[in-house]
Amino acid sequence: MSLFEKELYTEAMNFWPTTGKVILAQYDDQGIWVYQAFNAAIACYAAEHKKFTGCSSYSPFRMSWIKPNFLWMQFRSGWGQKPNQERCLAIKLRRDFFNDLVAKAVASNCNDSQKLQNSEVIVQWDPDHDPKGGKCERRAMQLGLRGETLAKMVSGEVVLDILDITEFVQSQSQFAMDATKWDQLLVAKEREYLVI
Repeated sequence: MSLFEKELYTEAMNFWPTTGKVILAQYDDQGIWVYQAFNAAIACYAAEHKKFTGCSSYSPFRMSWIKPNFLWMQFRSGWGQKPNQERCLAIKLRRDFFNDLVAKAVASNCNDSQKLQNSEVIVQWDPDHDPKGGKCERRAMQLGLRGETLAKMVSGEVVLDILDITEFVQSQSQFAMDATKWDQLLVAKEREYLVI
């Protein structure tokens, strides 16, 4: 099983750029963690089998968005409170696969509709958010996958591990929602990720 590291939010902030387009992620020489939120049926299957292929509740025919930033995932899922996003998965992808995604991604605001339609990877940069949902000046990345590129991930071909981190997310949400308790909040240990 892969190591999923955590640290205090107040410590993590010391290492995070405050402005610009930044990929914040937890990574090592082999892989990089990304996050997705699902319902219980999909999350249980993926965590057990380390893939999504074979799960009757999972549809591989629509775009699937991955987020390398833990807090951005929690903002989008409401810390696991939104319908069908109650369970949070940490998915460790091979670094070479992730780097390739970033290299071939087409920006979601691209004016060339044909290019957008034909691309299997879409990149979107949105305002990052603090634990309670307040906007930051820094922008966070999410990647939309489809087609053969998505198939590589859902089949487990490029996946090193899948962990269900829902219990951790739930245990931290009480601190996230109260800014006076951010000194107790644990988050994924993330640093700026530079694609080489």
